[in-house]
Amino acid sequence: AASDVYKRQGLHNLFGGEVDSYTDMMDESRAIAIERMTKKAQALGADGIVNVRFSASSIMEGAAEVTAYGTAVRFV
Repeated sequence: AASDVYKRQGLHNLFGGEVDSYTDMMDESRAIAIERMTKKAQALGADGIVNVRFSASSIMEGAAEVTAYGTAVRFV
């Protein structure tokens, strides 16, 4: 299914517009990355996370990686 997304992405580049399945996949990936980052911060005893950033890259044909990172903070 992921390789189909990239094939459709090629059509997107050719004709313009948004590829809904790719957008949905990236939205889900960002949500998972945020959830993992939040759990890690809670395990460290943090009250919140500041300066959150995302990084996305293609790691191989038909697969992408999304990373969320930020600074865990504790209020005193």
